[in-house]
Amino acid sequence: MAEDKKEKKNVSVFARSEISLESDPLEEIFALNLGDFISEHLISDELVQKISRTNVNKLDSIKNQLKELISIYSIDNTLKILGFSSKEDYIIYNAIAKTIKQMLEIDACHVFLSKENAMGLNTTKNDLILVGSSLQFNDDIYEAGIGYRLIDKSYVSKAYNDKKLIEVPDCSEDEDFRPVLFLGEDKVRYYLAVPMYNNMEKVGVIVVENYSEKHLSEEFVELLTVTARLFATSMSLEKLTEEADNLIKQEDVTVSLLQNKRAELTALIGDLSTEQQWFVENLAKAVDAKSSFGNNYSHVVADLARELSTTIGLNEKTKDLIYYAALLRNIGKITLPEELFNKKEKLSKEDWEKLQNHPNVGVSILMSINFLSEVVPYINYHKERWDGKGEPEGLKGKSIPLGSRIIAIADAYCAMTTARKYRKAHSKEETLKILKQEAGTKWDPELIDYLLEMKK
Repeated sequence: MAEDKKEKKNVSVFARSEISLESDPLEEIFALNLGDFISEHLISDELVQKISRTNVNKLDSIKNQLKELISIYSIDNTLKILGFSSKEDYIIYNAIAKTIKQMLEIDACHVFLSKENAMGLNTTKNDLILVGSSLQFNDDIYEAGIGYRLIDKSYVSKAYNDKKLIEVPDCSEDEDFRPVLFLGEDKVRYYLAVPMYNNMEKVGVIVVENYSEKHLSEEFVELLTVTARLFATSMSLEKLTEEADNLIKQEDVTVSLLQNKRAELTALIGDLSTEQQWFVENLAKAVDAKSSFGNNYSHVVADLARELSTTIGLNEKTKDLIYYAALLRNIGKITLPEELFNKKEKLSKEDWEKLQNHPNVGVSILMSINFLSEVVPYINYHKERWDGKGEPEGLKGKSIPLGSRIIAIADAYCAMTTARKYRKAHSKEETLKILKQEAGTKWDPELIDYLLEMKK
């Protein structure tokens, strides 16, 4: 009996569902794998009970599964970037373009969607339609009908058709570059077109431009590529959940149709989970690339934060959130000039104000990405101090979120044991001594004790 309990504990909670039917192997596959697609913190005992009822027939059981998936992956838990019906709704794409411009420190960003996805704007003859731009226009950009046909010899069309990134280092020497004057592309030198697509469909293209020959670093190109795929998958998931919802409501729907939709939905959820993780990882790399610590620093901090979280016995959900928050704790750096973080000389008052405010800049970005919203408090308060003299709100003691206190200690330890341009790295022993001396003023004394025990 004890062995049975142990065995059940090591598999997905959905594998214990009693609805699995011998006559339908897909039911067992679904039960065994659904837990891999859904983040653990979204799985509750109540959800398991809903899915494992035995007094429903096969049709109703599959409908129940789809309803639960739709509920979990509703627009409240993913990016809401689809389903617009008016031009006013498309202001979100201008915000996305401006955020990308700010993050990558480029001169311009434009977002094009396929006609099928540009609802409300699809009266044009173009197959790819401009839906958002970082540029400020006095006129309505949608009235201009900017876009491309798939047969056009444009880089946007080519990137979309081939599902391949196109990078032009110097447009002034490229005969195939055809600038759109309305978008000021006659000034463009560096040009990058990144397709938005996933395993199900092509959605559109993100274009970034510089008016000089300043290239995007490898970290920023990778971040933009992952961002494009994340948007595409989120849009596909929105459409698929709507289709599944409509199927559920049909009285004459067949088991086969529901099973197919369930398979598509679980596969896409798996893709989304993977891409969300890639997004966080690459966002952290892009932040590190702008600092003097090195490209792996955020991961070192995040690993230590997870180790400390494990030592004090936190659950998996909380450990994951703290890990992601530690990776992104300095996300505000991505919106500030690189030279500010590599200065050797004394910072000006203006520099200090930018640095002190940078967590709030990062929080603003994260707030627009719904699936990361739970890490926001940990990031926002990781500069607070145990004695209440920190930033941004002067929280004191245990009023500071536990995740923020853990990240602060992990960041301090890693910073002191990492060499900087103006000093050598402290030894482990020196660092632990300093942290112990500052326990009760800067750091949570109980957490410092756990750290000292870990580092013996």
